Amino acid sequence: MAKATEPIMRLSLIIAAACAPLVGFTADYAIDRAEVLKLAELCNHAPAIHAAEGFKTDGDVHAIFYDALPWNGKPTRAFAWIGLPAKREGKVPGMVLIHGGGGTAYKEWVQKWNDQGFAAISIAVEGQTDATEKKDAKARPTWVRHAFGGPARDGTFADTKLPLREQWMYHALADTMLANSLLRSLPEVDAKKIGVMGISWGGVITSTVIGLDERFAFGIPTYGCGHLFDAENGWGKALHDNEGYKQVWDGMNYAERVKMPVLWLSWPQDAHFPLDCQAENYRKAPGRRMVSLISKMGHSHPAGWNPPDSYAFAKSVVETGMPWGSSPSAKTESDTAIAVFHSTKPLIRAVLVSTTDKGFTGTRKWVETPAMAASGGGGTTASAPLPAGTTAWYINAYADSLTLTSDYQEIK
Repeated sequence: MAKATEPIMRLSLIIAAACAPLVGFTADYAIDRAEVLKLAELCNHAPAIHAAEGFKTDGDVHAIFYDALPWNGKPTRAFAWIGLPAKREGKVPGMVLIHGGGGTAYKEWVQKWNDQGFAAISIAVEGQTDATEKKDAKARPTWVRHAFGGPARDGTFADTKLPLREQWMYHALADTMLANSLLRSLPEVDAKKIGVMGISWGGVITSTVIGLDERFAFGIPTYGCGHLFDAENGWGKALHDNEGYKQVWDGMNYAERVKMPVLWLSWPQDAHFPLDCQAENYRKAPGRRMVSLISKMGHSHPAGWNPPDSYAFAKSVVETGMPWGSSPSAKTESDTAIAVFHSTKPLIRAVLVSTTDKGFTGTRKWVETPAMAASGGGGTTASAPLPAGTTAWYINAYADSLTLTSDYQEIK
């Protein structure tokens, strides 16, 4: 794979900006947000690529390191797997892929997107590779950190007292934008058709970066989202009083800048990310949105990348500029749930998914009941009577194996 280079003058300007005096959170968080927004310009140049020796190439998928931003005054690099589709005609679309907690860069994830006709780069955002080591015989294997690694994540935004440019989220966002710049620099890739997908913690990163890097053509936050400071689980406990997260890192701060199409992908029993927080996030973003809440999806990296929904969404956006489906309205009327769906694919059935429980959405019991669906007026209207005592609901409409979900609704 060709090495990406930049003119010496431009590179020195980038390094100078990245090495400027560290800025911690201020009394005026608008200053800190402005500093984060500068990342889009700072990372707008293709980073240099370095061979990752000792990692075996698999077909058209290669292990690499690419230059990232300095940390604690030292240069850093990010580890990644990158690949191009084996069969391609002309320029191909691309994907930047971000792992979740306990994960790393995944070759298999790249291959899955390559099989769908996309170039892809799966990045490691905690200074690690995908090699493992055991500290002792009883310890669980951990990912090996490499010599040029940036910061590792410290709990749940536990490093917000550090200077801004020393914090993990600053570097995770930068690594993501630099990966975008790297893909855009490849002659085989269509720079106008690159999306970003993150799973779990990667979804948290995605929900923020789509409000910072407007070059992305679309985003797919999976499980993870913003607005987690009032979640009714561990996220809320950790973040309720964390002003650094609330005022700077939460994707809600940049949601109004999200103009590209976004697929919000999750499931009702997710034990980590609540549906109400996800809904708060997507309702604030003005771009076209699609929601897919897949019943019995599970929470893991394979559970996030195996369903066909992310691939179908991405293909529809790069081919037409729009998601293949949407739900422009959902309401409760006379104890009946009503949702309207627009779809370029035939919708074969619909179900109401509802609960009579309260509290964290991941621990509630969700019940599926049939919904009536009627087409007309350019869309499909699905409706179903709400069980007595319903506290929250949404309707799923199905196009073969694809799930199209109405906005999440709560009944106070």
